Amino acid sequence: MAVPPRLKAQWFKPEQAKNPAQTGSAIAFIAWRVASHTIKRLREAGFDIDAGPAYFGVLRELLVFLLAGADRIAYARLGGEGRTPFTTTLVLRAAELLDENESDLLGPLADGGSYADRFIEQFNVLSGHYAEFGWSDGEGPDFAFTRYLGHRLEPLVPEKDRRWVLDQVMAAEVPEAVAMLRKAMDGVFSSEPRRARRESMSGE
Repeated sequence: MAVPPRLKAQWFKPEQAKNPAQTGSAIAFIAWRVASHTIKRLREAGFDIDAGPAYFGVLRELLVFLLAGADRIAYARLGGEGRTPFTTTLVLRAAELLDENESDLLGPLADGGSYADRFIEQFNVLSGHYAEFGWSDGEGPDFAFTRYLGHRLEPLVPEKDRRWVLDQVMAAEVPEAVAMLRKAMDGVFSSEPRRARRESMSGE
């Protein structure tokens, strides 16, 4: 069983004000870590996801799913006014991370375009699809929201894995990924000061 990565629970000092754009940038990195961890779990479960284009194809789909979820969580916390700068920065920062990594590992696109622009276009299209599904603040994604991700991943894995990936995603990967995302976002959005390390260890 893969051990979840330790995600930074509090990104800002207690006295620092957190604007939606700053928070969106922090969540983009968290989503990247969660998506990468999910691919690691899929590999450990026996799914063949080769390094290279196949890896980044799966990574992009997982990122879109997680960013769409983060957008819903942010709307519940920030309202419509704060949601726009949050999600804009969230998607742009995730696109930057993809562009840096895909450019380094795969080289430039043949058409001269950017990996960042390609991801932003993908997000804009698929976020409209995810908008048709439910995500509650208490329960997370509904059945259709999760199932759509599984269907998106099916053509990206080898044929031998396609009949299993939907069940694996719905039963194992999405619950863990969403739990990691929500826990990390709780920490990022928290305004409570951290307890002193000595106090938390001594129980005083």
